Amino acid sequence: MISEEYKKYEIIDAHAHIFPEKIAENATVNIGHFYELPMTGCGMSNKLIESGKKIGVSRYLVCSTATSPRQISSINSFIAGECKAHPEFYGFGTTHADSDDIEADILQIEELGLNGVKLHPDFQKFDADSPEAFKIYEIIQGRLPLLIHCGDNRYDYSAPKRIRAIHDNFPRLQLLAAHLGGYQRWDEAEEILAGLQNVRFDVSSSLAFLSPEKAAHMVRKYGVENCFFGVDYPMWGHDEEFEHFLALGFTEKENQMILAENFKEFLKIR
Repeated sequence: MISEEYKKYEIIDAHAHIFPEKIAENATVNIGHFYELPMTGCGMSNKLIESGKKIGVSRYLVCSTATSPRQISSINSFIAGECKAHPEFYGFGTTHADSDDIEADILQIEELGLNGVKLHPDFQKFDADSPEAFKIYEIIQGRLPLLIHCGDNRYDYSAPKRIRAIHDNFPRLQLLAAHLGGYQRWDEAEEILAGLQNVRFDVSSSLAFLSPEKAAHMVRKYGVENCFFGVDYPMWGHDEEFEHFLALGFTEKENQMILAENFKEFLKIR
């Protein structure tokens, strides 16, 4: 049974994935295989909205990732089209460290009216602090925020130390570090990333693994004002993730900050 607590709050999902309908089922299955986890949903816009309605989600950050440079333009156009069809969507485009023209990719993202850039170094198979990746950050610093997948104990592409290197080299970059800064590497993330300026964190794909005490401790260490609610749909459902979130034990004011207000400030939206 879904808690009625959600009715107290405005709720924004700051981390969701969508795919074109013809490939959504296969893409969702492939994500499950990559993480060796069963998927809760299917990565289509209507299914995302259907899941979010269970807890009254009003807005979503939606994204997808180009696993090769040839996918960049079509993914960005798809995300922009879904944002046009669904005004509650805030879209993040993508690029790739191996792209031949990163500046053109970023210009496309801006011209399409998208709100930021999403990278997933583990999917895209590049080190987050490589010289090639640094070209991306140099271009978008001061222009667009970056949502980046962080951590995985099986890979080192997006280890917390690499996220720290991004921050240290590009201090004006608005950086949103997914999964509390380091999926499956949370102790490392807390030690390396706490206290950084201009870095935000979402709680997606974390609350199912961490104890409420540990997750709440990390949010407080990063600063309640720096953390966003996110579900990582289709990996998880909104109802179960909201229940995990309530178990963290924050005040109603803190809940509202994490559930919506911090994200609105981050993207300068009303």
